[in-house]
Parts: sequence; C-alpha cells; structure tokens
Amino acid sequence: MTNTNASVLWNRAVSKTCFNMGIGCVNGYQASLPGQFVMVGLKERFSPLLRRPFSIHRLNMKDGKVQSIEILYKVVGESTRLFSALKAGDDISVLGPLGKGFSWQQSFKRIFMAGGGIGIAPLLFLLDTLKQKNADLTDSLGFIGGRSADDILCAADMGDLGLSVRISTDDGTSGHHGLITELMEAAISEKKPDVIYACGPHPMLKAVSAIADAHRIACQISIETMMACGMGACLACAVQGRKDDATYRHACLDGPVFHSEDIRL
Repeated sequence: MTNTNASVLWNRAVSKTCFNMGIGCVNGYQASLPGQFVMVGLKERFSPLLRRPFSIHRLNMKDGKVQSIEILYKVVGESTRLFSALKAGDDISVLGPLGKGFSWQQSFKRIFMAGGGIGIAPLLFLLDTLKQKNADLTDSLGFIGGRSADDILCAADMGDLGLSVRISTDDGTSGHHGLITELMEAAISEKKPDVIYACGPHPMLKAVSAIADAHRIACQISIETMMACGMGACLACAVQGRKDDATYRHACLDGPVFHSEDIRL
C-alpha cells in the first residue's frame, strides 16, 4: 500500500452518468490484484474531505512497472459529481492498492462473470489478468445487467477479451427483459460453471449467492459498501459473517472480495 501523488490522464464520459478516469501513477505505486481498490482524494480546496473508494478497473503496465490505473465510476452524489469535473492534468492523491481481491485456479475451466451496473468495474481487471495467464475462456460466459440500456457497460470489452456476453435489463431496452440471475440460471441448466465472480448491487449479489449455494458452485463476490478510511479504522464497512460465530468482517481489509458462503447478505 502506498499513498501516491497522481494526476488525471483522462476523465471520459462512457454513458449519461458514468465516467472512465485514467490516473497516472508516480512514487512507485505497487502492482494490484483484481478486485482490490484505491481510495482517491481531491485537492484540499475541494470537498469532500474524505477520500472515496473505487475498484481498480484496469491496470496499465510498462517494463514491469505500473504506468496508470483506471477507475470506472457513476455520478450518484456531490462527491462523484466533483470527480466527474476533473480534467487531464489535475492533481489527486491515491491510497492503495487496498483490500483482498479475486482468486483463480488453473482448474477453473468454465467461468461466469456477472456485473450489475457499475459493478462491472473490477471484472475487467480480472478478465485482463486471466488473459495474461493464458486462461482458456472459450467455455466461459459474461453477464451484464442494469436497469436500462444506459447501465450496460463494457460489453464490447468483455467480448474482445474472449467472453460470450449475455445482457439483461429491467426495462427490456437491451438484451433479455428481466434479471441477470434469470440468464445465469438458464446457463447453469446447460452446464454448471466451476466458479462465479460477481459484483453489483446488494440484491443482485444476494440472488447470485443463493444460486451458487443451490447448485454448489464456488462463488466470489465483490461487495459494494460505504468506506471512509479503507484501512479498518472507521468500521463503516462491517459485514456479518455466515459461519457459526457470525463474526463481523470489514470489507476494506477482509474484502471487498469474499467467498459468498462466508458472509451474510
């Protein structure tokens, strides 16, 4: 983990409410693992005072060193509105990489990746990493869901990286008219995956976890939750464990990626 002075390389709108930001890294930013996150802070003259957490969307390397990271975010309030106003050359601070990421085994041959809305962000980094490991993805599927077509992000990127992509929207404006979990159930009936990776809204993750439990499928989920510090001090990101002791975990330290069987949603 490093606290890095950084600068905005680009900050592009990718939909009506979502942006892709490239962040140039200096001062020896450490290589990240898929599923980890960074806490990004604005200049002191801006509010908010607290940094904001963002999943690492993509990692750009050169000669074994991190050149830049990308974040994908949605404007949902004043903080993200301020981020959306940043321009190339603006200075920011980046604390990270933080948290625990996704794990992968060579034995995983059929993989499902499910992203709901902005939850697609960490899955692209995971997919990039699997391609670098020469993972065979010919039998794997990507699922992208949203309220409407405006919420469907990165479908072309997923396809370019080798996944067959299935899309669902609540209003039917793109792909299947219904829930992402309906598409997953149909695909499982054809052939079970070895693992499911998912990130998205709480109700989606709860439904995906239930499907994984019912079919005895390994499932790793990235939790979207409030964080104030990113280091376990503020206790804002506590999630309840699902084991007998029901111990609380912290998404910033023990996650944000968890095995679905380990936490209560």
